[in-house]
Amino acid sequence: MPPGRTIDHIAIVVADLDATLRLYVETLGFSQLYRETIADQGVEAVGLSGGETVIELLRPLDETSPIARFRGDAATKLHHVAYRVADIRSELARLKSHGVRLIDETPRRGAHGNTIAFLHPKSTDGVLIELCQRA
Repeated sequence: MPPGRTIDHIAIVVADLDATLRLYVETLGFSQLYRETIADQGVEAVGLSGGETVIELLRPLDETSPIARFRGDAATKLHHVAYRVADIRSELARLKSHGVRLIDETPRRGAHGNTIAFLHPKSTDGVLIELCQRA
């Protein structure tokens, strides 16, 4: 990704969404931007205002889902960092041409209508990276 890329959001998988939401809103002072269920991804997502960046809390809809297994026994666990891009398809093509392994060869729908795609952590030094093109 070219220099100056903006962080769109940082996602955290949580076991108890309401308890974590109270921590972030009532104790830490964040404000809630959205709350929605994304059934095809098996999560309920809550976006919290963190200045120009969103903190996204993800609750698995099913405790046998991959995202729940990723969290394991932890109450919360950092899941991914999402970078905003202007043209996700061209960015995926560019990254693939540089040998980056893609989880999503084709972009898909993410929270609040954004278009998203994930890069494989084996190509990004162990960090799950999401590309996000705003709706």
